Amino acid sequence: MFQTFLVQPIYNLFVLLIGIMPGGDVGLAIIALTLIIRLVFYPAFSASIRTQMGMQRIQGEIDEINKKYKDNPDEKAKRTMALFKEHQIRPFGSILALLIQLPVFFALSYTFFREGLPKIATTLLYSFTPAPAHVATNFFGVLNLLGTHNIFLAILVGVLQYGVISFSLARASKPTPGVGNKEKEAAMRMQQQLMRYVMPAMMGALSYAFPSAMGLYLLTMSAVSLGQEWLIRREIKGTSVTAAH
Repeated sequence: MFQTFLVQPIYNLFVLLIGIMPGGDVGLAIIALTLIIRLVFYPAFSASIRTQMGMQRIQGEIDEINKKYKDNPDEKAKRTMALFKEHQIRPFGSILALLIQLPVFFALSYTFFREGLPKIATTLLYSFTPAPAHVATNFFGVLNLLGTHNIFLAILVGVLQYGVISFSLARASKPTPGVGNKEKEAAMRMQQQLMRYVMPAMMGALSYAFPSAMGLYLLTMSAVSLGQEWLIRREIKGTSVTAAH
């Protein structure tokens, strides 16, 4: 099912994009495929950001509910859900967006590397998908997409991923000082700091160790994420200003 419903459609789209790119440039096809995937999942990505920003806005009220009804879990849950409904927040939006995108990420990885570019796995192609006449694995004739240990690409991936994580942490709910267990608050802050630096380092290491095609994909994905974040924040800000007037 994984191959039939995820790998095969993505692989066919990827091969089709290679065929229409100038000189069969695989790098351009990777960028185009990443843009298409992110466009398809834009609603889920937008919902995730809106949910996190909404949770941040009402964090103080959530803390008050937790404090007031700490000995009454049923009432605490009822009040919390009522608060979410009042502010039109879907608390599981972020989790759903992640669950949707994870299988797609694995399918993309399988598509890029398992089938062994520049060879085309014709057995996976649909009858209407032509095999490209040329498959160029040198991006613009400069970046060898099958090569590894590209330190410049790895650094770029790490820097952009740092920006993505920083945006994500900026919109995440933060513990209110003096409310709740101080040790838990300190642990949460420590986890956020680790995420801020460890995740970019991991993405950079992956880009360095794996073929550069993976690095190009991660670079494009991070750049698009930053662009989408900017658009959504601008849209939310505009909506808030309009509502205020």
